[in-house]
Amino acid sequence: MEPVLVTGAAGGRQGSTGRHLTAQLLGRGIPVRALVHSDDERATVLRALGAKVLVGDLRDLADARTALDGVRAAYFTYPVIDGLLDAAGAFAVAARETGLERVVAVSQLAAGPDAFTPRMRQHWVAEEILDWADIGAIHLRAAVFHENLALIADTGDPRTLTLPLGPEHTELPLVAAADVARVAAALLADPARKTEPIVHLTGDVQSIGTAARTLGRTYRDIDPDTWHAWALEYYGTRHAADHLTKLWEIFRLLSEGTGLYQVTPAIHELGGHPPITLADYAIHRPGH
Repeated sequence: MEPVLVTGAAGGRQGSTGRHLTAQLLGRGIPVRALVHSDDERATVLRALGAKVLVGDLRDLADARTALDGVRAAYFTYPVIDGLLDAAGAFAVAARETGLERVVAVSQLAAGPDAFTPRMRQHWVAEEILDWADIGAIHLRAAVFHENLALIADTGDPRTLTLPLGPEHTELPLVAAADVARVAAALLADPARKTEPIVHLTGDVQSIGTAARTLGRTYRDIDPDTWHAWALEYYGTRHAADHLTKLWEIFRLLSEGTGLYQVTPAIHELGGHPPITLADYAIHRPGH
């Protein structure tokens, strides 16, 4: 059986969908070629699970060619740092050369040419690059990860969730990384399975006040510039700090709770399981 290539397999600070996907594919008996950027303890865990680990830089065309050689299906994701379009370009060229038949790529819920954050606009361009390569691209436009919200909740004052989101009734579309991975696993396990080229993934919709209480915190609004300074120090990259600060601004501007966000059926229909709610995640997340 040919392996499935999983990029971003080691996982990072936020959703770690590649790590979830690697475990899910291996659980289905599907071999995984796991591309990681560093051969660290996370790579050791992947090997222990049964993945074949390959160390490389997705932005490098030679590394992308090596990673894609001999696979028909692949998962494309890239962390919230500079380099997304470089990685998408190298991946698309290598995938077209090697005859890839399906790529499932993580994007963002509101990706588009006129989206409000540079990262969202870059995601739309990455979608276009993968589409032009004619490699069977399916784009998973995911909401805010439960994991990202919980990560922010667990920093600073343990009693509060501090974000520049305005009033408590500001709504957030949310999704569990495991659900994104489950949808990707279904599409990669059967590359011939048909679906729309863009799949929206929202598994829960919560006001920020309710979400904070679900995570055992009290919501506290903060000035965007102050939060940006904190994010710049915490994430260590202006790319992430700029994107997230602008993202919270978007939700703040839509704070009236107009019903804009809805739980999408794709998680259940493609993933075969009802979405993991934020409450489900809060109960079962490690260390809680």
